[in-house]
Amino acid sequence: MVDSSRRAARPVRKGGLANVLFAVAAAERVPAELRELGDLVTMTFPWGSLLRGCVGWDPAVAAGIRSLVVRGGRLELILAPAERDRLPGVPTEPDAVVEACRATFEGLGLAFREGRPASDAELRDSASSWARRLIREGRDRRAVRVQFESP
Repeated sequence: MVDSSRRAARPVRKGGLANVLFAVAAAERVPAELRELGDLVTMTFPWGSLLRGCVGWDPAVAAGIRSLVVRGGRLELILAPAERDRLPGVPTEPDAVVEACRATFEGLGLAFREGRPASDAELRDSASSWARRLIREGRDRRAVRVQFESP
């Protein structure tokens, strides 16, 4: 989060963001001040409970993530679960990951917009060190990008 906040704090002309908020909070207990605040909520390579929430295995976490998105806002996920992560019940095949996310967030009132393999350019644009590693080491772990919109 430190690198992301540093990049976001740059001047807009250098790729910074004029209106960004970073928070450290439990997804299953989102503070009221953060609910329906995000025009764009992004989750890049969530793992553990966040990943389980995204694919429907932790409903409280999924509901917390959804609660961040304002009416008309977007939720964008980049996920790359793999068998070697040993997360029981978490799908690892790209189509299954997309469908699990779709079922989870449509069930919470978000409209599914797109689900597909993430391109190398999208991984690079995420500015994630994990994304750079995925690109550098090949694609035995396949990343997917899933997008939703709040009606």
